[in-house]
Amino acid sequence: MSTLARVDWQRITAYTINNPRQAFINAAVAYFVLRQAAKGVKTVTIYGLQHVLSTLWRTVAGGLIRHVRRTPGAGAVVQRNIAKAIKDIENSMNIDIPGETKFVSIPEHPMSDEEILAVLERRQNEAGVDWKNGRASGAVYHGGEELARLTNQAYAMFNLSNPLHPGVFPGLRRLEAEVVRMVLNLYNGSSECCGTTTSGGTESIIMAVRAHVVWGRKTRGIERPNIVVPITAHAAFDKAAEYFDIGITHVPVDQKTQRVEVKALERAIDSDTVLIVGSSATYPHGVADDLVALNDLALKHKVGFHIDSCLGSFIMPFLKEAGFPEVVCDFRLPGVTSISCDTHKYGFAPKGTSVVMYANKQLRHYQYFTIATWPGGIYASPTIAGSRCGAVIASCWAAMAKMGRDGYLQECKNIVGCRIKLQRAVEQIPELYVVGEPTSSVVAFASRWPVNIYGVMDEMKHRGWDLNPMQDPPCLHIACTRLTVPVADEFIRDLNESVVAVKANPDGYTKGSQAIYGFAATVPDSTIVDEVAQGFIDTLYAV
Repeated sequence: MSTLARVDWQRITAYTINNPRQAFINAAVAYFVLRQAAKGVKTVTIYGLQHVLSTLWRTVAGGLIRHVRRTPGAGAVVQRNIAKAIKDIENSMNIDIPGETKFVSIPEHPMSDEEILAVLERRQNEAGVDWKNGRASGAVYHGGEELARLTNQAYAMFNLSNPLHPGVFPGLRRLEAEVVRMVLNLYNGSSECCGTTTSGGTESIIMAVRAHVVWGRKTRGIERPNIVVPITAHAAFDKAAEYFDIGITHVPVDQKTQRVEVKALERAIDSDTVLIVGSSATYPHGVADDLVALNDLALKHKVGFHIDSCLGSFIMPFLKEAGFPEVVCDFRLPGVTSISCDTHKYGFAPKGTSVVMYANKQLRHYQYFTIATWPGGIYASPTIAGSRCGAVIASCWAAMAKMGRDGYLQECKNIVGCRIKLQRAVEQIPELYVVGEPTSSVVAFASRWPVNIYGVMDEMKHRGWDLNPMQDPPCLHIACTRLTVPVADEFIRDLNESVVAVKANPDGYTKGSQAIYGFAATVPDSTIVDEVAQGFIDTLYAV
């Protein structure tokens, strides 16, 4: 107050009256400067000065590269290299098979069942990663041949069903409601808690973000909502932010544990924040964030709190009962407003099923889309899709009923036990170290000089393993599944051999994965990497 008292308000008022245009300009400039300064201070408090300076350098350097790319000579060179990278991807994926017909138009005449099944069998058996023998990280969450036969039967029974028409398929409506309620029960949901099925984890996350965005706009009058997520949160949150044109702040994680820095996350919350996020567990490193601390923040700041348990799914709820340290990741935390859980991962349901859960029906209503004025009638749908596949819902129900709590508990013991075994093996290799403090089915590991971790990835690939490359920090991870358990010793043997091979010839791995991921980590202009990634997606649809 003493500072304000020394201001000559009378003089300022007189100046404003006599020079309204200039006074307005001065006020606008002052507002802009103060706002940018406040944003700068907030950014530094969240990320730290070193990270801000590094980001600033990448932004400036990236801008310069984009400017250079617009010049005829340099731009042509860059585009040629991008085109070559995309062409290499296409050549590696879209391989012509001698004698195999390419179907680029509908056959003129009907094919016989035998011909169709022969084509499908050949396509099914095209050479790829030997996932059936546990050589793939994650990807295929197999519940066993007996369960697969049962879910296939369930799929066939409901092959033509569509949840959009509950009057036509009343039994399907019952199955879907029971799937949601069983998952809610698993996550300690009360009778007030509710949810919907979705097509997968990405849609579950997008729906949760939509519900909180609409909630913020309708109940708090927030015009420019934002969400706050750890940098290790799933990319689906970024997709949701882009789809809905909302703000998203990425918060750093502790370099040792890879858990989100709670204090930094709190500093990122502002009056427009509608949702904060924690993972149980993270995709990159299999780490559970400090969900109890995040719960307290959500209650303190009166914002939504989403737990992403898509990967943790049917593993995390059984940890304590299986004899592992418990992670409370459910509605026992009073600040939790939504949870995503993939039934098609460790629930062993067919791909295309997930559940998004809410603390109450009102929040779930904000997920829905309804329109009462359409000439086609009153239209309402719970998720993005209108028509949906009822067969995957029936198969999901069948998988959960067949496994039972006892089955899921045993799989938790086996799979997490496998992760611990692999983790301990990594810790015994001097050239490697575990990234973070894993709690679920995933273990990530990085390398020490002179071993390049992406060279290890290529050596493991030569031995038939398909591991997932991570970045920031550069590392690999394996998501253990039911199929990994019986081949854990083979993995450990091959990993040791791969490290020895890379250490013996550290300069022999400048191409392959190192070339791709090393380039992505160092190039300041991310649009170059984006173009290559878009080219990869284009290749998926090349005939």
